[in-house]
Amino acid sequence: MKILILGASSYVGARLYLDLAKNHEVVGTYAGNKLCKDFIQLDITDPLAVSTIFKNTAPEVVVHVANSADARWCEANPEEARELNEISSIAIAKEAKNINTKLIYISSFAAIDPENVYGETKRASEEIIKNQCDDWLILRPSLIVGFSPNTTNDRPFNRFLKNIDDKTKAEYDNSWKFQPTYLGHISEIIEQLLNKHASNLVLPIAVNEITTRYQLASDILSDFKINVTPLETTTPPPSFKEDLSILDVYKLKKYTYKDMVGLIIDEIKNREKFTLT
Repeated sequence: MKILILGASSYVGARLYLDLAKNHEVVGTYAGNKLCKDFIQLDITDPLAVSTIFKNTAPEVVVHVANSADARWCEANPEEARELNEISSIAIAKEAKNINTKLIYISSFAAIDPENVYGETKRASEEIIKNQCDDWLILRPSLIVGFSPNTTNDRPFNRFLKNIDDKTKAEYDNSWKFQPTYLGHISEIIEQLLNKHASNLVLPIAVNEITTRYQLASDILSDFKINVTPLETTTPPPSFKEDLSILDVYKLKKYTYKDMVGLIIDEIKNREKFTLT
């Protein structure tokens, strides 16, 4: 199967590219950071460029993970955030429909009940895709952790790597409670959904257990003899527990928190497996 990944140089996109390329012909795009020599430069806010790459690559499946995941940047730059994270979805959905391809959109738990610009743009993109595409899947991860070929993006997991490799101070919030998402789980769910020929579903991807950034950091970094200090915020983000039973309905893989932590520790110890050239 031929798969086009929009945003393959991102933290999430790079892992999806690495995993899906094991069984499929995969084409990846990048905006500014060319993580792999085979990646194609693409500005997703340019409708003509989007149309051109869809026609030139003729994918059977498009995975869209080219949005900005930086909620602070989105809040500080609302117009740019809406153009990148929302308006671009119009052209992407249009081209997916034009060439009759499945569009898989990597959304976020933040889209469930938006509290900021980031969540609003993810929610709006979901509606655009559902209304304009004939064949779509929307995957909603929570805070994502796991090893990616992109170790430079300022993502929570990459901060753990800096604690290990650069001996940076390991201080993490202990107020916000959430269900984390294992990065490798997203690839596995995509693979399963493609094999099942699933269509037009919105699926949460996370473990069932609730944790905090401090607890997650402690559980992972303790294996590397890193001491983690808890921080308390005066106004923690709202917390809720998402129902994951739909994964059972479609017989999709699930992970426990304990299993996820064990897999991530193993990935860090065997990081040479996660390399793009």
